[in-house]
Amino acid sequence: MAGKIEARLAELGITLPTPPAPVASYVPYVVSGNQVFVSGQITSAPEGLHYVGVVGLDLAVEDGKAAARLCAINVIAQVKAACGGDLDRVRRCVKLAVFINAPSDFTQHPEVANGASDLVVQVFGEAGKHARAAVGAGSLPRGVACEVEALFDIV
Repeated sequence: MAGKIEARLAELGITLPTPPAPVASYVPYVVSGNQVFVSGQITSAPEGLHYVGVVGLDLAVEDGKAAARLCAINVIAQVKAACGGDLDRVRRCVKLAVFINAPSDFTQHPEVANGASDLVVQVFGEAGKHARAAVGAGSLPRGVACEVEALFDIV
């Protein structure tokens, strides 16, 4: 029987991908006590990378927001793996850090980061409300528009 969070994902039309494997020397998440630290997730999808480019130059703010949302989907897939497949173990999303590939004069970081934040709240409800950092970066791995790392509290 699917849990409450799985049902919410289905309502939203979201199918979580198989969690992406790390592309370098790190692990995708670490569970320490009741916390899950999720390594930065980029805009990967089963068919390859999406949203490659610089937000504010190659990509519009709305594209950046969609990129952040895709990263958040990958974050949730990693959390599911960390919870042994049971997303109902999530007690709270504590913090998101959203990195945006943007030029130095770009100022719409919060709007882009909302793509990740809004999705986490849609999926987890009140438990999805979190602290956040939205940071511009001169480049990101593989040239993607966005990367999101997260901290979750679980039971």
